[in-house]
Amino acid sequence: MSFSDLLLWLHVGFAIFAIGPLTAVTSVTPRYIRARDLNVLRYLNRSTRLFGLLTLGVFLFGMLLGGGVLGRPYLSASMTLFVVAAVLLMIIERDQRTAIQALSTETTEDDAKVQTGRIAALSGITALIWLVILALMVFFNP
Repeated sequence: MSFSDLLLWLHVGFAIFAIGPLTAVTSVTPRYIRARDLNVLRYLNRSTRLFGLLTLGVFLFGMLLGGGVLGRPYLSASMTLFVVAAVLLMIIERDQRTAIQALSTETTEDDAKVQTGRIAALSGITALIWLVILALMVFFNP
């Protein structure tokens, strides 16, 4: 097994075991905000942070694998989309924390509807970004 084969395995492995669960975790968060289940929300927030950090491995191993050809259009586009997705994930994580704080109070004034909608929308956009990156890697990789 060559070094580039190892990098490819790590890149694909991190993509499967980090991005997949991250997408699932962020997409179910609005359901538990509406259910006001704080224990599950805290777990989902920790999972979002953990899997979000693990997705950096996808980026790192992808850059190492790309080596000297990072200027190719499909790689530039996928790296840019990855950065956009990372920013969206930071907003999702922030909204998860805000929803937990809002639901932790005794008052029922703030039921975290704003965070519910924003998390739902941004997690859907992030999932689409992951699919576009996948298409770029599979179909445009020479």
